[in-house]
Amino acid sequence: MVSAGQARTVVGIIGNVISFGLFLSPVPTFYRIYKKKAVEDFSPVPYIVTVLNCMCWIFYGMPFVHPDSTLVVTINSVGLLLELIYLAIFFTYAAKLKNGRKKVLIGLASEVVFVIIIVVITMLALHTHTKRSLIVGVICDIVNILMYCSPLTIMRKVIQTRSVKYMPFYLSLASFLNGAVWTAYALLKFDIYILVSNSIGAVAGLVQLILYAIFYRTTLKDDHHGSPAKPSEVQLSSTHSAY
Repeated sequence: MVSAGQARTVVGIIGNVISFGLFLSPVPTFYRIYKKKAVEDFSPVPYIVTVLNCMCWIFYGMPFVHPDSTLVVTINSVGLLLELIYLAIFFTYAAKLKNGRKKVLIGLASEVVFVIIIVVITMLALHTHTKRSLIVGVICDIVNILMYCSPLTIMRKVIQTRSVKYMPFYLSLASFLNGAVWTAYALLKFDIYILVSNSIGAVAGLVQLILYAIFYRTTLKDDHHGSPAKPSEVQLSSTHSAY
């Protein structure tokens, strides 16, 4: 008979695989930037925010904050590395974008300072796992929920235009599965902080899939196979949390 701990490990591994896929979703965007040697209308903000999210969850998963969270640390470490690579590519080709490089540097510097402050306060003022998990977990949830809610702009556009042109199906499906798997992971050994944000993420992903099913047939054929969507609109739909 499989124990709850073993089941949680299996579910966590599945969650890591799905999360890894989400972290890789910006690859086409940055391949385009590399090919064109320009960042066009793309914004670095989604990737800067994801860096903060990854750093917060890595700290949350440390043994001295929330024990038995190795899988949370591993996937967010991978995500952090990938996001930094994306930002390095962006920085390289942002010379023509007004304040593009400045945004990256200021954004990352601000996040590092913020995380350092959180780490210092947590380690010096909070002396139990419960208190540390509470403070860091709430901060992680706030950032996570903001990221999960980022597709609201796209969902509104889908309803207004009755077109799913700007809402990729597979990304919406992966977001739903990601939220659902990490919700199950949190329930197997109750973790309220992972549960809250990812259950919201699962619902957000499900709503996207429902909208896709409703408006797929009303989407013009040109929207499926014609001209590509604007970069700024496409990237909004790919800013999801993966943990």
